[in-house]
Amino acid sequence: MKVLVINCGSSSLKYELFETVSEQSLAHGIAERVVVGGGREASLRHYVAGRQPVVMKGEMPDHEVAVGYVLSALTDPEHGVISDLGEIAAVGHRVVHGGERFAESVLIDDEVIAAIEQFSELAPLHNPPNLQGIRACRRRLPDLPMVAVFDTAFHQTMPQHAYMYGLPYEFYEKYGIRRYGFHGTSHRYVSEIAAQVLAQRGIPAQQQRIITCHLGNGCSMAAVAGGKCLDTTMGFTPLEGLVMGTRCGDLDPAIVPFLAEVLDADPHEVDSILNKKSGLLGISGLTNDMRDLLQAAHEGNSRARLAIDVFCYRVRKYIGTYTAVLGGVDAVVFTAGIGENNPEIREQCLEGLACLGLHLDSERNEDPSIRGQVADVSTADSPARILVIPTNEELLIARDTAAIVVALQSA
Repeated sequence: MKVLVINCGSSSLKYELFETVSEQSLAHGIAERVVVGGGREASLRHYVAGRQPVVMKGEMPDHEVAVGYVLSALTDPEHGVISDLGEIAAVGHRVVHGGERFAESVLIDDEVIAAIEQFSELAPLHNPPNLQGIRACRRRLPDLPMVAVFDTAFHQTMPQHAYMYGLPYEFYEKYGIRRYGFHGTSHRYVSEIAAQVLAQRGIPAQQQRIITCHLGNGCSMAAVAGGKCLDTTMGFTPLEGLVMGTRCGDLDPAIVPFLAEVLDADPHEVDSILNKKSGLLGISGLTNDMRDLLQAAHEGNSRARLAIDVFCYRVRKYIGTYTAVLGGVDAVVFTAGIGENNPEIREQCLEGLACLGLHLDSERNEDPSIRGQVADVSTADSPARILVIPTNEELLIARDTAAIVVALQSA
């Protein structure tokens, strides 16, 4: 079965086409500068393994036009990978926010679309473009089943005491203010692979205690027991938790009105500071790119070093916290751009955690051959495993989509 995965941002559209039986990626790419009304040149970069990338340019005034470019690229006689659109069996859509209603992926119908629209109040920067992509695909491919896969779904197993804030309860009832968590598709994907590794070591699935660390420009962690999420660092929005590329992470909430007063700023301006000018960028004053920060720190830049130290300390603190939540730990997983590719950051995040049974094999951790692979970088006698697992959210979306469509066909 061929499944097309769509991930729409406010001005972009990422896509990947999978053959789900072999789980082979046939093609992937991104359309950028999708601007309402057009007026400037957009581009689509299309990649097929073993071939040169293809760039298509033109105006993309909305996501429907962008979808048209994607479908043209996939079926193009020269650089396409399918002969016609009839080869596509289904479309899977990434949706950021499913609120409390969606604890798993679902077949998209009008009722689901209405619910996603309702949750746009909780994710105003993400759900609207996700909806645009869904509607564009429904118009272009009206006969295909489509599935919504929610970033928040994996975290819906959190107990109430983990997701409630210490606010008046009516704020939860009236406005849905609670911890939702994000990056759920990534946490679920890597925790499932970690579960297989632990099962091979004789730890039954229902007894497994896994801490997943999704460390990229956006960062979050999750405590997973027996395959279910018990807690996660992101909250009502993706701002809470770890220090990130440009986001501040955990913060005394009284700082917000204080900044508004001393800067004579409105709430939107303060929100912009916390989301776009803070984190690694804000502390270092240089960049949000961890690679550049490490180079600057090695050259003696003290603020770059401070930004790295704050970043790693926050991860280390949450590993300890989640070990307590889980009652112990069997594996810590590092994933996403920083987690997968930066051995120095992994090592610093784990400093002093031998007391939790986390013993890092430094030589294995620094081995460049593990990049892109599922790798165990703990010592042979480490009581808990330290795993590096490349995430693949698009593949998980394709899997869920195929499973739902097969069940639909069998009904």
